Amino acid sequence: MSYIPYSLIPEDALPIPLGLIVLRADETLEPEFHEAFASDPVALYVSRIPSAPNVTPGTLRAMEADIVASADLLPKSLTYAVVGYGCTSASAIIGSKAVASRVKSACNTKKVTNPLRAAIAFAKHHGLSKLALLSPYVDEVNVPLRAAFSEADLSTDVFGTFGEGEEAKVARIDETSIMDAAISLGSSADADGLFLSCTNLKTLKVLPKIQKRLGKPVFSSNSALSWHMKNYANI
Repeated sequence: MSYIPYSLIPEDALPIPLGLIVLRADETLEPEFHEAFASDPVALYVSRIPSAPNVTPGTLRAMEADIVASADLLPKSLTYAVVGYGCTSASAIIGSKAVASRVKSACNTKKVTNPLRAAIAFAKHHGLSKLALLSPYVDEVNVPLRAAFSEADLSTDVFGTFGEGEEAKVARIDETSIMDAAISLGSSADADGLFLSCTNLKTLKVLPKIQKRLGKPVFSSNSALSWHMKNYANI
């Protein structure tokens, strides 16, 4: 047997490492992120977190106990520019600071974000203060989400929901339903931007069409999260 010499790729020649924690029930975030980062010099490392098939405050709160274990499954040899925790409604209930603390305790990352924190940052960046909010959630989940926006001085007085508590059905709401609801809400003169909440809602292809119709900023959980992660990674 002979030992063959080899050389190592310098760390500064590697793509920028990004981490992502995706809900077990989520069917949308990963494929949309693969498109969102397709032209960027990044490597996206994904871990899953246990999540219930139905979205309630209780099932969302239960994820808090599993964040550390999920972050711990990301490769340990890397220092991540940012790790994203992929749940908007859970971030509202658990709290962005608590999410970040748990993620950082289990993996080496410079920054942590989530769709709620990202949406607030996106809105502030674009000078928005009055959001039209389209949600798929049941009312008991919508209440803490809207409260979180209110605490960030973002009103969601223009609001509508599909009222669906089952994750699998949320992932299958079609483009026409999303566009019709979004345009109806976003057309209000009382909204200077439109936010479509939930990482499982398929929004990537419809966002440009909605924005063209409305002529105002339109963003979703997934588009805001990818934007914020790129911002943190200096992309």
